[in-house]
Amino acid sequence: MSIGIAPPGSVVAAPRPARSLWSDAWRRLRRNRMAVAAGWFLGALALTAALAPWLPGLADPTTQDLAKGATAPSLQHAFGTDELGRDLFSRVLHGGRISLLVGLVGTLVSLIIGVTWGAIAGYVGGKVDDLMMRVVDVLYALPYIFLVILLLVFFSKSLVMLFVALGLVQWLTMARIVRGQVLSLKHQTFVEAARALGASDAAILFRHIVPNTLGPVIVYTTLTVPAVILQEAFLSFLGLGVQPPNASWGTLVSDGARAIALFPWLVVFPGLAMSLTLLAFNFLGDGLRDALDPKGRRDSH
Repeated sequence: MSIGIAPPGSVVAAPRPARSLWSDAWRRLRRNRMAVAAGWFLGALALTAALAPWLPGLADPTTQDLAKGATAPSLQHAFGTDELGRDLFSRVLHGGRISLLVGLVGTLVSLIIGVTWGAIAGYVGGKVDDLMMRVVDVLYALPYIFLVILLLVFFSKSLVMLFVALGLVQWLTMARIVRGQVLSLKHQTFVEAARALGASDAAILFRHIVPNTLGPVIVYTTLTVPAVILQEAFLSFLGLGVQPPNASWGTLVSDGARAIALFPWLVVFPGLAMSLTLLAFNFLGDGLRDALDPKGRRDSH
């Protein structure tokens, strides 16, 4: 049997280097134009909102001009003014700072609680797992918005308490997702190897197992942020959201709804800003879900 040998001078193609999960996910995410556009939109919005107090030419959102009152959009006021003569564009931009902050911090609270709870339940297993997940089931049976209202009424209506209240009712699904991932990973070879090397249970769980659950966690996180923003807007309609003199998109929509027949722009622009942000987070979440899907990774090869 003869062995094929490449003739002299021929070029042998170099083997293609293997891509990691994250580099492959990033490559597939860039192919999703809607997700990329949503990411750029959210990045630009977050940066503009964060720098709003220092942007040149931007009106003070608290400066009142009672003689002017509510005026329609114009060259001087792109989004018009409210009933107190305050520039609506500035108020929408500053309100975006509060809404995005509520969404991000509330999601961070739910992320910390949900990942920790689900990881411990899935790793320990047995009666501890049963008890911890029954707690989750009981909390699922309660109306979450009722819990938020109770927390805000009995403690305080401060911004910090709003962060905590929204985060405390959002971690349940996160805990279930992480628990399922941990159950499928805790008997893998790399876990057994870490245990054989003398790693503690805490090190195995939080240094080896939890990092391997980041794909689903990241996807669900991008979908939790708009849910928290929407809940804050609902609470603002009840007077339990962000309190004056601060304003969020929810409070702006709530205030504008009272005069929608006379001054529709007071609802249109804050509502449009909130709707576009929620859509962008959902497009980004869908793109990340497709990019981090292991099945999609196999299909791309």
